[in-house]
Amino acid sequence: MNSLEDALRQFMASNPELPDGEEPTVTGKQPARRPADRLQVVIERKGRGGKTATIVSGFTSLDDDGIAELARRLKTRLGTGGSSRGGEILIQGERRREIVELLRAEGFRIS
Repeated sequence: MNSLEDALRQFMASNPELPDGEEPTVTGKQPARRPADRLQVVIERKGRGGKTATIVSGFTSLDDDGIAELARRLKTRLGTGGSSRGGEILIQGERRREIVELLRAEGFRIS
């Protein structure tokens, strides 16, 4: 026997409440499944004093708090500033490629 089998036997012995044939479920933070949001990621320069911004829009499944949390994660991962308001996320700079990769990793579809 290997150590994985031993650990599994020990787990099953210490959890007799699990019915035979039923898989144990992992409790804890699991990634949320995203509905079929089709997000748009565009670059804007107008009205920003010549500065470039990347705008993410098209959220239908997230409320304002969810969008704000996603914006916080994007800003942290990219090491840049930004904001979220009105159902959109604004990230400072031209970061379209990186944002698309991160959003796809989160389970979103990009149009």
